[in-house]
Amino acid sequence: MRSVEPTPSPAKARDPGARREETESYPVRTEEDLLAARHAVRAATLALGFGIVDQTRVVTAASELVRNAYIHGGGGTLTLSFPERPGGRGLRLVISDEGPGIEDVEEAMKDGYTTGAGLGHGLGGARRLMDDFSVVSAPGRGTTITTTRWTNP
Repeated sequence: MRSVEPTPSPAKARDPGARREETESYPVRTEEDLLAARHAVRAATLALGFGIVDQTRVVTAASELVRNAYIHGGGGTLTLSFPERPGGRGLRLVISDEGPGIEDVEEAMKDGYTTGAGLGHGLGGARRLMDDFSVVSAPGRGTTITTTRWTNP
């Protein structure tokens, strides 16, 4: 079992005033990766100055999305980026997998939709927790979800 670093190393620490064009990628292949992804997202929300409620929203959405990529997509990648716009900065999450894809994205976004033992609140719940949300998926071609939370929506 490999160890999981709960916070980014000093080399990855971010200055909230610095330009945010870099990206950070994390594999989503093991249960330990799920925990590492949660910690990375939480550290990013702290660095960007999100309040506790928004930190919780973003980490909850990220947890659900990377868990879906792990369980339904056979693993994938979480990429964080730090877009800027007038009046605010954001945290963008891109979760990609090469799994079976989602046959009906619109149906999958509805509360109660599930392909397994879950409650069926994952995608719709994650969408409600974030400011921007898009899903690109096709059967047999995997899924990419891009979602952003802004510091000043």
